[in-house]
Order: sequence, then C-alpha cells, then structure tokens
Amino acid sequence: MISSNVPARADKVINLISDWRSIAINQERFRICNASARSRRHRKKTLVREMARWQLMVLLLVAIKPLLVCEVGAAERTKPILIGALTDSWGPTPGVVGLRDGLTELGYRENQDFVIGVRFTQGDIAALPQAARELVAQGVDILFTANPAAAKAAQLATDRIPIVFYGAGDPIGLGLVKSFARPGGNMTGVTDLDLELDSKRLEIFKEMIPGLTRVLFLYDKAEAFSVAQAKVFRESARRLKIMLIEKTALTRKEAQAAFESIRRNEVHGIVVPRSLSFNIPGLALEATSRQRIPTMFFGAWYVEQGGLASYGPNFYESGRQAARLVDKILKGTNPREIPVEVNNNIEFVVNLKVATALGIKIVPAALYRANRVIR
Repeated sequence: MISSNVPARADKVINLISDWRSIAINQERFRICNASARSRRHRKKTLVREMARWQLMVLLLVAIKPLLVCEVGAAERTKPILIGALTDSWGPTPGVVGLRDGLTELGYRENQDFVIGVRFTQGDIAALPQAARELVAQGVDILFTANPAAAKAAQLATDRIPIVFYGAGDPIGLGLVKSFARPGGNMTGVTDLDLELDSKRLEIFKEMIPGLTRVLFLYDKAEAFSVAQAKVFRESARRLKIMLIEKTALTRKEAQAAFESIRRNEVHGIVVPRSLSFNIPGLALEATSRQRIPTMFFGAWYVEQGGLASYGPNFYESGRQAARLVDKILKGTNPREIPVEVNNNIEFVVNLKVATALGIKIVPAALYRANRVIR
C-alpha cells in the first residue's frame, strides 16, 4: 500500500507496479515520509519532556524561594539588626526580655544577629515622642514598644520603620492599626485586650475581699488609654455596686499628693491604671505598705514587689510572642500584612504575705482560682 503522502494517479497504477524503479522510488518516498513522521513524533516527545522538566524546575524554584530570600538576607547583613525598644518604664521590661529570649529560641544570636537598645522615660510619657524620634535618627531597623503611649509615640515618629508593639490594650481604638487581620501602615504587634480585662479585674478584686465597696482609681487624665480605662471601671463599678472614687492628676507632684492624702478608712482598695505616667503604679505600690491599702494591679511584677494582687497578661510571654512577628519582618513580610495577635496567657496572682501584713483574709474560692500564690 502506498502512503497517502505519496500522490499516485489511478491511470498510472499499472506502470508503477510493472516498473521496479518506480516502485523503488515510491517505496523510498514512503520510507522517507515515515521517517519524517517518526522524527516529528520524536521531536514532539522530546519537546514535551523538556517542557515538563522546565516546569518542574520552576516549581522547585518557587518552593525554595523563601529559603533563598532568607539566605540572601543573611548574606547581605554585615552587622546585627538594631531593635530600638521604647518604654515609659525604668528599664528593660519583662516584654523586652521575652523578645530577646524569643528571638534566641528562633535561632538568632544576640549581639551577632540582633542588638536590643532600650530607651526608657521613667514614667514621663511626654518624653516618649522625643525618645522615639531619637531612635529613628539613630537608624534602628525595628521599633519595639511597650504600653499604649509608647506605641503611639513610635507611630508619630515614623511611617517607614517597622513597629512591633506589645501591651497596647486597644490598638484599633488608639488608631494604631486599622484591623487585627490587616493592620495597615508600618505597625503590627501583640495585644492583651486590657480594656476587656479591666471589668474582670474589678470583679475579682471584690470577690477577694469581703466588704469591698469603695475603690480608688487615680490616673493621668491627659493619657488616652487611662481615660478609656476610667470609663470601663466606671461602668463595671456601677454593675458591681462599688463606689468608684476617681481622681486625676496632671503632674507627678499632684499624683503623689493624691496618694499621700488618702486613708484606709476612706477607700477599701486601689485599682491601678496600665499607664506608667507619673509613676502612678509605683505610688500605689508604696500606698500598699505605707497606708496598708489593698491594691489590684495589671501585671504580676508589681505583686512580686509587694502589691496584693494582679489580674492581667503575662508580659514576658507577650514579648516571646512578638518575636515571631519580628522574625516575619526580618524575612521580608510587610508589617501591614502581619495580623495582630492576642496574648491569651492571662494570670491571676496573689501575694499572701502582703495579705497577712494587711490583716486581710482572702476568700478561699477566689484564692483557689489564682494561677500563682506568693507565700
């Protein structure tokens, strides 16, 4: 049979059959055509195999891209990442220590891969904006902030350098982020939802001490988060049938005078604001021992130093949690795309030694719920 690739007219069939040369020619043409077809099929199969191989290579490159980026970033860094920690405290906070330990756990080496420098304003929140600007001028790579006022100061200081906060109890209300899922801007962090905890804090305080009906809340009325806390405490006190005695201060001297003037028979306890403005938490701590007034704090550190009780987040864990966010930024993720996380590690701590010194018998049911009791 002659291939359809070799045209043959019907009237020449006899001549083709009788003439061996014509048959040979047509057979050769048939062979060539078949060879050509096989060649095309071979080239097609080869092309398919080549395309498959390239597709596999592309997939592999996509899969290892984060590793390549990480390696390039590490190769390009000739000096440690500079992390500027900003706080209104008196030195490195538990959150800063947690950040350091968290980064170490992730494989970063302190002083080789990262260095943390702390700027603290010792209760002077008015000094935070200048301290934030100085950190920016010093060329830090990341800003790490403790407490709401420090986070706000950092936000005002730069819209370029990544900022990671912790302890900002209401980051949306304070205007730090647009939403938890997509923060926007150059900021993300770890929140503890402290405003939501304030109501529970006052409730536990009442459960601990029978007859607690008059509670002092002294705060800096120029500090936005403290004003928000006052509103929450006011509403909670009404529900719990507690008389909330609100006092405000605009200077450290005013805050000190307000604490020195109170007497134990005037108030049954003190709830302490989150802000370190005017060292109000420190002054409340002094009132615990000097005027023998029970105190409820927002963090365990104050209970370890002589406060009666605290209900709030573990700030060290907030710092460790924030280390993961810093790690993502160092690997190239924009802060605006890193969701804000919540520290759900909330602890209730009671100092029984202080309770004994104050002559207070803690209700057993409340004591039983404590995560930690200092004896």
